[in-house]
Amino acid sequence: MVKKNFLMTAPLLMASFCSAQEKPNVVLIMVDDMGYSDIGCYGGEILTPNIDALASKGVRFTQFYNTSRSCPARASLMTGLYQHQAGIGQMSEDPFKQENQKSPNDWGVPGYKGFLNRNCVTIAEVLKEGGYHTYMAGKWHLGMHGEEKWPLQRGFERFYGILAGACSYLRPSGGRGLTLDNTKLPTPEAPYYTTDAFTDYAIRFVDEQKDDKPFFLYLAFNAPHWPLQAKEEDIQKFTKIYREKGWDEIREARRKRMTKMGIIDSSTEFAEWENRKWDELTEQEKDKVAYRMAVYAAQVHCVDYNVGKLLDYLKKNHKLDNTLVMFLSDNGACAEPYAELGGGKVSEINDPACSVFPSYGRAWAQVSNTPFRKYKCRSYEGGISTPLIVSWKNNLKNKKGEWCRVPGYLPDIMPTILEATGAAYPETYHGGNKIYPLVGSSLFPAIQKKTDSLHEYMYWEHQNNRAIRWGNWKAIRDEKGKEWELYDVVKDRTERNNLAEQHPEVLTKLVTEWEKWANANFVLPKHPKK
Repeated sequence: MVKKNFLMTAPLLMASFCSAQEKPNVVLIMVDDMGYSDIGCYGGEILTPNIDALASKGVRFTQFYNTSRSCPARASLMTGLYQHQAGIGQMSEDPFKQENQKSPNDWGVPGYKGFLNRNCVTIAEVLKEGGYHTYMAGKWHLGMHGEEKWPLQRGFERFYGILAGACSYLRPSGGRGLTLDNTKLPTPEAPYYTTDAFTDYAIRFVDEQKDDKPFFLYLAFNAPHWPLQAKEEDIQKFTKIYREKGWDEIREARRKRMTKMGIIDSSTEFAEWENRKWDELTEQEKDKVAYRMAVYAAQVHCVDYNVGKLLDYLKKNHKLDNTLVMFLSDNGACAEPYAELGGGKVSEINDPACSVFPSYGRAWAQVSNTPFRKYKCRSYEGGISTPLIVSWKNNLKNKKGEWCRVPGYLPDIMPTILEATGAAYPETYHGGNKIYPLVGSSLFPAIQKKTDSLHEYMYWEHQNNRAIRWGNWKAIRDEKGKEWELYDVVKDRTERNNLAEQHPEVLTKLVTEWEKWANANFVLPKHPKK
């Protein structure tokens, strides 16, 4: 059974939850640039007991997909549309070098404006109309130049966080500084750490609520996105393991755990390794890169104990049982070796004053995406695969860490939340503007094992990385390639065996379907005609 559009079945779906009980709270947690296998419940060695406990009381998806990049992912997540329909096919606005400069990500065509347009609605806008309080803490990255693009103008009652795509964890400032509601804040005093502060404000917003109305909380961590900055006591929990074992051994250990857990089949091969072997590094190089991975792991670990802090608060205040909690990442792990937040010298890790920061590099990014191919921005499985945990005690009581193997992707989050809450998706909004119909499907039929397929086709495009999935088949045209490739991702999810020559008829069908989708959903043209 393939459901084309949530609107077709909305009355039936809403009745399944909302007629029998009070509306649930919704907590949507997104992390930034975290790989598929980093957290413990997906095979990682990083200490994530709170996220693992959440997974043990819910459902984990093995084939859930994002868009491969931060702001396009957030655009699709928040709207239930393809990111191009929402206006962010490339990147969102970030701080400009000069005042009154046109955004370099506004390409003058509908799919590439650099901010959410008014032909889409956010989850917050829909739920607010449905009687919900709406709170956000963390990273916005959906438009920042002009208050009309900020969270409060897109449905949120309260907001604390960053409007830009990245910031210092220790000293957010300037164009990458903090905002509370519609007020830009001064640089915070030390000690300060974004992951802690975002969670504290999320709890504060819920705690200050004066009535019993349900709430929607979107907690969007900037971790573990660059820059590499973590608390020293967290870093020390991981330095030994990465220095002693190195990336080859860590990667193999992850695959073994993933196989034992049932995430992947025992016959699954690694994607091709693109880096030096650990034993080929000098002792000095090993020290340097092992420490970077320890800092990255510490960032993920800090997210985990902050997730635990939020869930403990909800439990103590008798709000957790009837709260739908979803946890996922915006894209695959990031292979960038250095990241710039302006000009300046390469920073020492944890130096809040510098503006050019080391990241953890391509080799560790490949480990984070074990066993998949490539990483952030690319449309191979390493770029678009995310862990997704769905937990809701009152309605998923019998789900005790089960795996859901039905493929899904970001446009499905909005319809899933609408089914749970009974909120109505509008045909018009923003003063009568036509709103594009949802393209996703609710995940609940897959979670409840009532279907083995949610979509006939799934589509991707970012920076000319193109992909389409149809059943077992996935066609890809990489940014560095001129030809389309074809993979059977059920038998070969690490994309080692290109079957384009063996099945040209399948490839032709998929390329034709992708082009039809691209022309209908503002993916093409990318630039205005001259």
